[in-house]
Amino acid sequence: MKSMIREYLDQIAEILENFDEENIAMLIKCMEKARVRNKNIFVLGNGGSAATVNHFVCDLGKNAIEGDEGRFKIISLCDNIETITAFGNDLGYKHVFEERLKNLMNPGDFLIAVSASGNSENVLCAVEYAKRKKGTIISLTGATGGKLKAQSDYNISIDSIITEQIEDLHLIIEHSIVTVYKHKNTVCGAVFDVEKDDFIHH
Repeated sequence: MKSMIREYLDQIAEILENFDEENIAMLIKCMEKARVRNKNIFVLGNGGSAATVNHFVCDLGKNAIEGDEGRFKIISLCDNIETITAFGNDLGYKHVFEERLKNLMNPGDFLIAVSASGNSENVLCAVEYAKRKKGTIISLTGATGGKLKAQSDYNISIDSIITEQIEDLHLIIEHSIVTVYKHKNTVCGAVFDVEKDDFIHH
């Protein structure tokens, strides 16, 4: 048993060792555009990925920005089981996220889709709708990224085919983003210039 645990931890460590942090920096730049333009950020996923995006809403909404100005307008499409099951029962599970976007999404809003396989039908339906609304599509996937990667404006794919490892890394990415925002003024003294898409220092 201990050897299996060690093997799993070693595999996670190897993925992290080979992971380019610039991927997260670019993702933050995308999200910063949404924040400064006061756009909604919708997040979605199935199963463990649903837990990840709900965690993201909690951390990004509560911990990332102090004060009452310039906070993220982040909304999980996984947080209302009554609505999800109603749409699933009446229209089919493939439509549960798409239908919620029809109630909430405005042109130019952002969508973050999290999927280990990148091929979940309900995720892809939501992405197709968001694209019709001229939204920006960001995705976190695993392995080759599936169909979702091809439909995204920006994608991070975890170099693994093991769902548990992919989900672990997705959560690390989420925590990395929140950490950057928590310390951008007090530690690194930097903010994003969304016109230049780069850091500017003061």
